[in-house]
Amino acid sequence: MRDGLLLVDKDAGCTSHDIVQEVRRALRQKKVGHCGTLDPDATGLLLLTLGRGTRLTRFLIRAPKVYEGTVRFGQATDTYDASGEVTREVPFERLSLDEITEAMLSFEGEIEQAPPPYCAKKVGGVKYYELARRGEEVPEKTKTVQVYGFSPESELEGSDLEFKLSCASGTYARSLANDLGDKLGTASHLARLRRLQVGSFRVDQAVGSEDVADLFATDPPAAAWIPFDDIPLPFEEIRTDIQQERRITHGQSVLVRDPRIAEGDWVKVTNARREFVAVGSVVETIGQDGVRLVQPKIVFK
Repeated sequence: MRDGLLLVDKDAGCTSHDIVQEVRRALRQKKVGHCGTLDPDATGLLLLTLGRGTRLTRFLIRAPKVYEGTVRFGQATDTYDASGEVTREVPFERLSLDEITEAMLSFEGEIEQAPPPYCAKKVGGVKYYELARRGEEVPEKTKTVQVYGFSPESELEGSDLEFKLSCASGTYARSLANDLGDKLGTASHLARLRRLQVGSFRVDQAVGSEDVADLFATDPPAAAWIPFDDIPLPFEEIRTDIQQERRITHGQSVLVRDPRIAEGDWVKVTNARREFVAVGSVVETIGQDGVRLVQPKIVFK
């Protein structure tokens, strides 16, 4: 069984789960997960965790995302993207690029956002899109999301505008596209979306799902494959000695001197051979000399 992280460039027309199934078949390995869904019409970077890597999904899924895409003005749809039925048409000819840019900037920062009616978010164990397809009312509950950047990447061409978006995990690009039209007094939807980056991982490192079976024919494999020990996590790495490693593998806490970490932080724990031993949590600060008590939470050895 392979343990690690696989970067796949998803095509349009398939779900994230479809890609997981393709990789399972190609590698003859059942233990495969993904770190953040892409809509069927969206393309771009999908992070897949394999083997022991699946236990890191909850940390990798939180990484910030970068997208490029197209907003289409003049029409709103029930799905907030081009796959849906048109629900409203509004003239937009008088929109200027300056007006659009100002409206996009107003979405930057911490905002309240309502998920699209057709999405995989659940209420009472039922997905929003299941309620919508049955004609039932979808909750309009908002949640706080973080948008780091939302700006045009081109002039308005006909009804289309290219954009760049960087945001925290959990932000819906479809909702931003829909809400932008409302903000400008018109209608709009997401016509195209491509994920360029997840945390430090880039789509230009990825392979197409059809190439996964050939990925391991070379030694070492291409940049799309990151072995388990080398998976970077969004927190500090601490190195342990032999005694500390032994304690951690038995679920026992250890004292480490590291001023980079603070109480409440997660840490990646490696041994002297740079092997990934555990994910731990800093549970206590001892004294004034940077000594921390680290408790293992997920042990791999």
